[in-house]
Amino acid sequence: MTDTPSRGTLQGKVALVTGAASGIGRAIALRFAAEGAATFFADVNETAGTAAAEEAALRGGHARFARTDVSRAADCARAIEETLAAFGGLHILVNCAGVIRRATVAELSEADWDVVMDVNAKSVFLMSRAALPHLASARGNIVNIASGWGLAPGPRAAAYCASKAAVVLLTKAMAIDHGPQGIRVNCICPGDTDTPMLRAEARQIGQPDAEFLADAARRPLRRIGRPEEIADAAVFLASDAAQFITGTALVVDGGGSVD
Repeated sequence: MTDTPSRGTLQGKVALVTGAASGIGRAIALRFAAEGAATFFADVNETAGTAAAEEAALRGGHARFARTDVSRAADCARAIEETLAAFGGLHILVNCAGVIRRATVAELSEADWDVVMDVNAKSVFLMSRAALPHLASARGNIVNIASGWGLAPGPRAAAYCASKAAVVLLTKAMAIDHGPQGIRVNCICPGDTDTPMLRAEARQIGQPDAEFLADAARRPLRRIGRPEEIADAAVFLASDAAQFITGTALVVDGGGSVD
């Protein structure tokens, strides 16, 4: 969890965070709970998701967990309904669930293409569709987690790049469509961040962890990011401090996109 002290920035809000069992999603969900939001942790990993929600509760936050397969419409709708039942409303949706398969189009199986697109892109559609009526009544907002590779491509990551580019433009399209309802929709484009998924990439491309992480750190700030730093950006975009910001793709990458 971030060392930044809680300021109650999200006090009185209700948030649902997908991908909340590990990595960036976990950091966001824990930070939201620390900032005063009643936070619903949604993830397909029941063991790690339950532990994350229990950690938030032990630190004084209001938190619940439910196993959620974000590629299934019924699971997404149920997560929204359980959030409403537990906390009485919904102000913030964070779509963070994600997977990666490092492969070119020639190397990629149809099954791997489908799972990447379903978890990374289709889930944003499904969760947002279920949440929008409730966000409209609350004049709430959506924060999608895209990627720097949704703005510029990287090697051997065809499906991932395509899925994250879809998230960026879906964010902008929803900002146009739902702005008149008072709903803000933004996304964050992280650079390489120290998560289990990043380290799994090294195994997928057969590169030693130390070498892979050293390559990832070749950016102006000379390091990879921390999940808590992405959580800081998510708190800002979800808060009233960003109430005139919508349709943006906020790059948080230590300067990697300009190096």
